[in-house]
Amino acid sequence: MKSMTHSLKVLACAAVMAGGVTAPAVRAHCQIPCGIYDDHLKLEKMLQDADTVIKAVNRIQALAGKQDPQSLNQLTRWVRNKEDHAESVITAISEYYLTQRVKSSQENYMERLVKHHAVIVAAMKAKQNADLEHAEALKSAIAELRAYYPEHTHENEN
Repeated sequence: MKSMTHSLKVLACAAVMAGGVTAPAVRAHCQIPCGIYDDHLKLEKMLQDADTVIKAVNRIQALAGKQDPQSLNQLTRWVRNKEDHAESVITAISEYYLTQRVKSSQENYMERLVKHHAVIVAAMKAKQNADLEHAEALKSAIAELRAYYPEHTHENEN
């Protein structure tokens, strides 16, 4: 019995090492009403992402045309940074706001849906392009959501 248990452990380890068994993906948000997230704070984080996209576009434009290895390295890093922050916005809208905060029961559901979708489209265009027009459009689209997610105060909470 002891050797069988040992054999099963060895087999399980081998399967994991070979990639046959994987651990479940860990998500930053559980998609249940846990009450620990602050909608306004998440919105501010998206605005910070948009500011980073704007800065990245400025740096990309400044490095454009340079051929030395250091400039090419920095250019690559700024492009990746721009895309990562735009993708962060897409993830926040699709995995948090659209799944949990925009509800068909809301009186202004279609308006909210259109504005949240506009953020996703703006983020996609910011990823695809390296001009300030698209980067600033992303920030503007995110700012349009402020009316739905005012700053939360903790007054009268126990």
